Amino acid sequence: MSDTATLDTLVEKYSLLKREIGKVIIGQEHAVDSLLVSIFTGGHCLLVGVPGLAKTLMVNTLAKTLGLKFSRIQFTPDLMPSDITGTEILDESRRFQFVKGPIFANILLADEINRTPPKTQSALLEAMQEKSVTVSGHSYPLEAPFFVLATQNPIEQEGTYPLPEAQLDRFMLNIRLDYPSFEEETDIVKRTTVDADSDVKMVLTADDIITFQSVIRKMPVTDNVVSYAVGLAAATRPNVETNTLANKYLSWGAGPRASQYLIMGAKTHAAFAGKYSPDIEDVNAMAVEVLRHRVVRNYYAEAEGISTDEIISQLMKI
Repeated sequence: MSDTATLDTLVEKYSLLKREIGKVIIGQEHAVDSLLVSIFTGGHCLLVGVPGLAKTLMVNTLAKTLGLKFSRIQFTPDLMPSDITGTEILDESRRFQFVKGPIFANILLADEINRTPPKTQSALLEAMQEKSVTVSGHSYPLEAPFFVLATQNPIEQEGTYPLPEAQLDRFMLNIRLDYPSFEEETDIVKRTTVDADSDVKMVLTADDIITFQSVIRKMPVTDNVVSYAVGLAAATRPNVETNTLANKYLSWGAGPRASQYLIMGAKTHAAFAGKYSPDIEDVNAMAVEVLRHRVVRNYYAEAEGISTDEIISQLMKI
């Protein structure tokens, strides 16, 4: 099958995925779209939202429709790195045997990742970047495809450990979930307060996802789109004469990884729309979620009440 035919098939599968996920998840369409973009791009996601917005249910449903092995870890202050990666035990023949931890899955839901100390948070770093785990000097590869989808509660900050910038940068997207509309919440209540079971069908397999990821990576991108993405990431960096907005409101900007994710996200966004090459509109569609956790506001932005999203939106208009 040619690459264009594969991309045409992806459009059909994307529509089926949205339909199956919609059987369980009401509303939150933008969040579902962003999750699918990250998965078909091969990136990791940070989901930020108050409790009760179906973050766990969304990820679990997604894993079912994609035919992937799903694992969930509830991050707590006493969680140890070995609770994530696994540990070696002495078996009956007095030999050390490695017992795999929950990280050995295709989709790992790291629930409330900021509730565990940095030592345990760092256990995810190698897995997210290298797609492998090292225990007692031995490296164990993770089964492809592998995604970390982490959640954070933006309200309750007592007893939390903010994620280091190095770890934040490894998340492709920062997705914020909003409250449902009145109509959506009414539908949620009607569906979930009766004895009914939504049967979600598997639409894709792990091999299908790997194939689509490969074809998306090979999509051509024109030079002007690449230049726009690099320029947008560079516009977030202060202490540059031409970056008036960044100098005024930002103390830290996005690195080169942001430019890479802008292009990769734009490719997947374009593929879902049936296009064979991304344009500037596709880059802009991904910009806020790619950049919002990679820039740091300064005192003036906080004093004037200007959010990170507003700054990024203004940068796209320059």
